[in-house]
Amino acid sequence: MEDKIKVSIIVPVYKVEKYLRRSMESLVNQTLKDIEIICINDGSPDGCLDILKEYKEKYSNKNIVIIDKKNEGVWKGRFDGIKVAKGEYIAFVDSDDYIALNYAEKLYKAVKENDADISICGFDRIDVETEHKYSTEMTQFEGKVIDMSKNPEDILSINGALWNKLYKAEILKNMDNLENPPKILDDMMFLLLVWLKTNKIVFIKDSLYYYMIRQDSIVATIKKEQIESTQNAMLEVKKIYENNKRGKELLQVLDAMAFLHFGISLMSKLYMDKSCNFNKELKNNKKFLDSNFKFWRKCKYLKLSYCVRNKCANIKVAVMKKVYTLNLYKIFLKLYTFMINKLKIDIKW
Repeated sequence: MEDKIKVSIIVPVYKVEKYLRRSMESLVNQTLKDIEIICINDGSPDGCLDILKEYKEKYSNKNIVIIDKKNEGVWKGRFDGIKVAKGEYIAFVDSDDYIALNYAEKLYKAVKENDADISICGFDRIDVETEHKYSTEMTQFEGKVIDMSKNPEDILSINGALWNKLYKAEILKNMDNLENPPKILDDMMFLLLVWLKTNKIVFIKDSLYYYMIRQDSIVATIKKEQIESTQNAMLEVKKIYENNKRGKELLQVLDAMAFLHFGISLMSKLYMDKSCNFNKELKNNKKFLDSNFKFWRKCKYLKLSYCVRNKCANIKVAVMKKVYTLNLYKIFLKLYTFMINKLKIDIKW
């Protein structure tokens, strides 16, 4: 059976007892039969391990692998899963989310038919308590193919999460690792390392992943050491790029990514944290970008004129760069949070 495994799905598990059964139901009932489900119990102190054992016993005809280990964080857990994965391709599912029953089948079909390294599907962002759907993302690129040798800037339009993607296992098993993984923005940095090994990416129109938004994770305090850890990890990624032939060609893309995820994503999270001095953090953020990612201000991929002329999908990022450099970002975030909290409208950048 191991020789026929098409897809390995890696599921890091930690403190998700309340949501784990729903996730596991969506995994064990996948329409693609030749899969394995690798569950990484990352020292979870609740009843997660018992639930995993329950499913392994109940679905003995399924290929469920449980790795029970001490808590080392999701980064290490994912690499532990990659190490033992036997599938031709690998996917990741967060254990508080769930997937459509044809998730693996459709992503596998797309990646094989297009001889691609990665296939990407859409996803729904849903409030875990109310089941209100905030938005459906990444469905607008139906049939789009990214050739990394021609249009690497197109990866700026790809969401920074790992879970709505199927990866050629060979890429993940041979990718670089980080000596000091980031505390936050870890998915984004994982993808930055993946892009170095990627040649072709294909998209499908279907929304097949259900990302559950938990309010406790939205308002969580970001600690100073988490920011420092993440900045140091990003500098480690930069060194890997500078020492890699493909990476040297992607330095402008890397700097644009640095702005997207540090200038926009991280700053928006810090704005939600009422305990932080946002003005100070914004100033420090600009200093970090200017000191280490010098292309971000002049990067052609972040110029509105370039994006309009070339019909780039990342035009929203170019707009945000203009807002950021004109010192209007705080005003934008105030309006943005009003849209989320009062109008229940959310636009992901």
